[in-house]
Amino acid sequence: MRKLYALPLGLIGTGVAGIGYASVIERNWFALRRFDVPVLPAGRRPIKILHVSDAHLTPGRSRLISWVRSLDALEPDLVVNTGDSISHADAVPAFLDALGPLLDRPGVFVYGSNDLYAPVFKNPARYLWRTSKSDYKKRREPDLPYRELGASLAAAGWLDLNNRIGRLKVGELDVEFGGIDDSHIGRDKYDKVAGPVDPQADLNIGVMHSPEPRNLDRFAADGYKLLLAGHTHGGQLCVPFYGALVTNCGIEPARVKGLHRHPAAGGPDAAWLHVSAGLGTSPTAPVRFCCRPEATLLTLVPRPA
Repeated sequence: MRKLYALPLGLIGTGVAGIGYASVIERNWFALRRFDVPVLPAGRRPIKILHVSDAHLTPGRSRLISWVRSLDALEPDLVVNTGDSISHADAVPAFLDALGPLLDRPGVFVYGSNDLYAPVFKNPARYLWRTSKSDYKKRREPDLPYRELGASLAAAGWLDLNNRIGRLKVGELDVEFGGIDDSHIGRDKYDKVAGPVDPQADLNIGVMHSPEPRNLDRFAADGYKLLLAGHTHGGQLCVPFYGALVTNCGIEPARVKGLHRHPAAGGPDAAWLHVSAGLGTSPTAPVRFCCRPEATLLTLVPRPA
């Protein structure tokens, strides 16, 4: 009789331990990733970009808030926020507190769907056969204060790149940006930013929330050399020694996070693509497994001769 119950009880115990690890330990085990990206003209000094994404912040996440504030010690030349910053109606002050001194640095931002719409519970297994895009078809009016969030970031001098082109002095560089609103809820309007990049700019950066290939293709074709996105959570629940099962968008699992080329085959005209695995999770699915929450410091260096 003991043997009869030993296996199922052991499996239950392992599952409970795994959920506890994923929800308590790994979800708060923040990582800083670092990559060098060769996109600058010859002879230019390197610059540092801090890429943050998908905080999904609620007011009580003090560890996340403190960790993001500490990133100012990296002294980035630019901060790029690729959306899904909040997940609660009262989270805007908490998110601004998290950014803290980073708001005094040059910055740009776009929205994600969860900046507009509060999270609702859904069966996470559905991500195995479809994305969450259809979940928003019946949600007409945003119920989160995304306009307050955007106004606060813009008041600090950050560029709003939601279907807009903008320009900033970053270190010694003249940088042109093209950005789009979230394709996951149909707010992306690439036609508003379409066209060849300004060849007089030292660097051209494309910014978006979800790395949908159709938009990545257009950014790369227009001449953007660095593309930044989030949304995927790196798969969020990954299989050891295998990786992500889902991406929740059109990009393939092999490029669900990290630094890659686009098109993936590379070539002289390919852009560099960085997809952030993000800082948080939806409050309705507060777990991460084999996919630590992260921010990334991208050091831009000159292209090889």
